[in-house]
Amino acid sequence: MGTSITFGTSGWRGIIAEDFTFAGVRAVSQAIGEYVLAQESGARSRGIVVGYDTRFMSEAFAAEAARTLATQGIAVFLCDRDTPTPVVAYEILRRQTVGGIIITASHNPPEWNGVKFSASWGGPALPTATKQIEARANALLADQPAAGISLAEAEARGLLQRIDPRMSYLDRLRVLLDLERIRRARLKVVVDPLYGSGRGYLDELLREAGCEVAILHDWRDPYFGGRSPEPSADGLRELASRVVETRAHLGLATDGDADRYGLVDADGSFLEPNYFLGMLLSHLVRAREWRGGVGRSVATSHLVDAVAKRLNIPVFETPVGFKYVGELIAQDKLVLGGEESAGLSVKGHVPEKDGILACLLAAEMVATHGGDRLVALLKALYAEVGTIVTRRLNYHLDPGAVEKLRARLSEPPKHLAGREVIQVNRLDGVKMVLEDGSWLLLRPSGTEPVVRLYAEASTEENLQALIAEGKALIGVGASQN
Repeated sequence: MGTSITFGTSGWRGIIAEDFTFAGVRAVSQAIGEYVLAQESGARSRGIVVGYDTRFMSEAFAAEAARTLATQGIAVFLCDRDTPTPVVAYEILRRQTVGGIIITASHNPPEWNGVKFSASWGGPALPTATKQIEARANALLADQPAAGISLAEAEARGLLQRIDPRMSYLDRLRVLLDLERIRRARLKVVVDPLYGSGRGYLDELLREAGCEVAILHDWRDPYFGGRSPEPSADGLRELASRVVETRAHLGLATDGDADRYGLVDADGSFLEPNYFLGMLLSHLVRAREWRGGVGRSVATSHLVDAVAKRLNIPVFETPVGFKYVGELIAQDKLVLGGEESAGLSVKGHVPEKDGILACLLAAEMVATHGGDRLVALLKALYAEVGTIVTRRLNYHLDPGAVEKLRARLSEPPKHLAGREVIQVNRLDGVKMVLEDGSWLLLRPSGTEPVVRLYAEASTEENLQALIAEGKALIGVGASQN
């Protein structure tokens, strides 16, 4: 294996056969096993849940992870089919295991795969854990650990149990959701799991709630139709077309491991996840009468803040990475926790992104308003708290240009687009908040030569002016995607 193992915001990911290999999976799994044995009491008997998505050879990589853990005497609960990340998270909590390993690269292109480690509290492991696991995995990779016992031997010794966590998870959603409210609205919905592990979850509960459901791409395709399984506006064009053709109320999508969501309105337009978070917060507090704060990453829209102010509830701001939001959910501080990249979870649920739940809550919200369009609900919210428009852009730079940007941001400008910068937030990147509440965030990636630009304003004109200022700070020669 030519490259070392590096954990990013959502675990270790790499290109299959080039970076992501069986040797790497063995090393990471052994490192995780050693970590839980050192950190958690009764780790061997409490065990670890192992799940996987629909990517190429994911079940074989999962079997290798399971075998490696069993070799260390750790009980393994191996999912019997591809399983969504939030379902594994719920199973960790339900069984009270010491954690979970999921073989997934989430929404990345088909040639990628990865290992995500979830802690005993059900959320993605925090950097204090992953740094130790990463260091030990790299040492093991150089050493090449022995093969250990076979899967058959692990089963014979009672160390490995094959499980189907689907029904327990669906039962949990039945408690969290108001399916009767959805049933009364008689919604027509198109569902797109994007060939991923969300098949048979979202569509099943919608049918149970009396919806007329059409489904796209509900079979396993490790190529994901030749593109990334990402529920973005670009990735959901076929879903948008089908929603318009069939005159559906909604189009609902989940990504490769069903931890992210995508929402399409009745006219085929894509609803930005940033805006949905504000809408959903209003719904949960007003229609469902839930109580608590709201958590969001530093890069997430302040539409959430505007709604929270109206509702008189606290806002918790975190670095980018759902693990930080998940920690607040686990501490029962939040009604809703979310991030701009289509991740959310709610009070009383897993401290992990759940795209299945997000889609069902969108259906519940539309049903509460008699089948109203998403855009109509957003306009009503804007009328109440003010219009907020937001954008995210990625720029690929050479490493030298990234360093120059870091130097420029060490002393950020005092004015942007003719307005005074009244606050500089360095929680994650450099976020410059202006006197009118608009803001610009520049976040150089810690693992690749990419800079992410986030901007937010009250009008499209002001937003474009802020984006222009951000581009100027980044410098010329940047290619955007």
